Amino acid sequence: MKWKRSERLVDMTYYLLEHPHQLIPLTYFSETYQSAKSSISEDLTIVKETFEEKGIGLLVTVPGAAGGVKYIPKMSKEEVRDIIQLLISELSQSDRLLPGGYLFMTDLLGNPELMNRVGKVFASIFADQHIDVIMTVATKGISIAHSIARHLNVPVVVVRRDSKVTEGSTVSINYVSGSSRRIQTMVLSKRSMKSGQRVLITDDFMKVGGTMNGMKNLLEEFDCELAGIAVLVEAEHADETLVDDYYSLVKLHAVNEKDRTIALSEGNYFLKEGI
Repeated sequence: MKWKRSERLVDMTYYLLEHPHQLIPLTYFSETYQSAKSSISEDLTIVKETFEEKGIGLLVTVPGAAGGVKYIPKMSKEEVRDIIQLLISELSQSDRLLPGGYLFMTDLLGNPELMNRVGKVFASIFADQHIDVIMTVATKGISIAHSIARHLNVPVVVVRRDSKVTEGSTVSINYVSGSSRRIQTMVLSKRSMKSGQRVLITDDFMKVGGTMNGMKNLLEEFDCELAGIAVLVEAEHADETLVDDYYSLVKLHAVNEKDRTIALSEGNYFLKEGI
């Protein structure tokens, strides 16, 4: 079958989008479309220019016999700001306020389109770093973790509060909850990670960082390295946070249960160096 250029461009674009951060040899495209490498290179130039112009991401060419092309998801500052403003608008709705000053976020975390965009935001931050695994704690951070993992093309591991028979042998630690100051337990299967891996930690909400700090301690038990921390919403807190270097999209300043108001602003995403 002889492919037309328009057909190649559509199929090639789809394949690249479905395989982010994966080095694809030019011979793969050449054999798939039965086209000369020179024609494939011209096609990739068109895709590259379109990706960059539309803010879809970067197409990186690796020269040499073992080289190829790699799609790196990226987002423009304008698109990131639009997503943050959308989150603020949604979370500011008074009917989200729950007893005790908590916010209802389950519907947003269950929105696949929104979480896909959030995942791409965080994946863009860590696109130039080596990430082996995304880690989160059950259960609300799972959708964010999978969304980031989708764009970085890495696996997800889920830390649980108690051991499950389906997890096999596990490692457990005790940690101090940052907000309640209670001793709690984290459990992770021994098969979840390998020694030396670089791990990106994420969660939907962070108060003073007790849970994040617990996951950091758990990484030490696996002899793994913390690559970064990504948080959807952080709470402004009078106490000092237990983690310092993290990215957040939204900051919760205060809630007033009597007036049914929620004070929110942009997180620290744009305050971090280089963004």
